Amino acid sequence: MITKTVESVEDALKGVSDNMTMMLGGFGLCGIPENAIRALVKKEVKGLTCISNNAGVDDFGLGLLLHKKQIKKMISSYVGENAEFERQMLSGELDVELIPQGTLAERCRAAQAGFPAIYTPAGYGTEVAEGKETREFDGKMYVLEYAFKADFAFVKAWKGDAAGNLVFKGTARNFNPVMCGAAKTTVAEVEELVPVGTLDPNQIHVPGIFVQRIFQGENYEKRIEQRTVRTK
Repeated sequence: MITKTVESVEDALKGVSDNMTMMLGGFGLCGIPENAIRALVKKEVKGLTCISNNAGVDDFGLGLLLHKKQIKKMISSYVGENAEFERQMLSGELDVELIPQGTLAERCRAAQAGFPAIYTPAGYGTEVAEGKETREFDGKMYVLEYAFKADFAFVKAWKGDAAGNLVFKGTARNFNPVMCGAAKTTVAEVEELVPVGTLDPNQIHVPGIFVQRIFQGENYEKRIEQRTVRTK
């Protein structure tokens, strides 16, 4: 059995350099690769193009990279609760490509499956479709969107084994699964790393063929973006 386990997040980031394009899983602050993001900040790589649903918050998630000015372009669907993201976008410091959320997911999935492009009805007739090829299918207009091309995909799972098989928990099963295998190198960090054969094959969400490196994460904060509690 091929072992894809690496000993540390530093080993997992080998080959990462300036001006790369990276996918980062998660939705808001749910299911984000916390260890990989912290390591990217520490590594001080710059000029990054980041493909992610959003950019976390000001002091957590991708917001840490934004504050260090390590990201030159964000490809996302939501500015979210990140004031620094908004400031850099409006000031022109940060190049931002906002994409409908479903289109973002499908462009990841297309890259994962090896498809060069997809047709989607989302955005037709709006500025999202400006300059893009459109085509009619069964009386409905669609926009051609190309699959993403990324150097690395960083994802976070609940459990994984040495072969790279992954199990996600709850709503952390968001953009993470479709980003696996959608880049040249997929790095998975997991809360619990188990021996091969431990996971029930029927419960595996992403098979190890889509993962090149896997490591045991640590010190997860799992912050809540907007905490809402019931009043008495």
